[in-house]
Amino acid sequence: MDIKDIQNLIKFVSKAEVSEVKYKTKDFEITIKTPLAGSDAVYAQPAVYHTAPQAAAPVHAAAPAAAPAEKAEAASDDSKYVVIKSPMIGTFYRKPSPDKDVFVNVGDEVSVGKVVCVIEAMKLFNQIDSEISGKIVKILVDDATPVEYDQPLFLVDPS
Repeated sequence: MDIKDIQNLIKFVSKAEVSEVKYKTKDFEITIKTPLAGSDAVYAQPAVYHTAPQAAAPVHAAAPAAAPAEKAEAASDDSKYVVIKSPMIGTFYRKPSPDKDVFVNVGDEVSVGKVVCVIEAMKLFNQIDSEISGKIVKILVDDATPVEYDQPLFLVDPS
């Protein structure tokens, strides 16, 4: 079983809303448990633990109470941007390694196929390429934090 098969299995389990799935062959075994099972972890051989992302909660808690007009204006501003989403569950990294520079910063121009981040899943580092050309407007995830499948990572202004 290769990494693409594992990623597809994880996607299937998350969409099927089941609590646990086991897949076993003579030389490979994987068990995936979802939060429906009372745990926020994904278990595999070797075990890799993922907790629910904490980045979304502080954004709302830290934001001061704004007038409804300001909230509507901010929402309409974000609607013109394209979102780059996580294609898998894993840990988000902005750098290829701790001693290297980040792939992209806010304000950087990206083109189709440019690497914007790395997501580690089961000790494999998967480069995530931009699917669009434009300028990075916002980085929505902190470095070295867990991400979920289809979670927004970047906002890109395609104009």
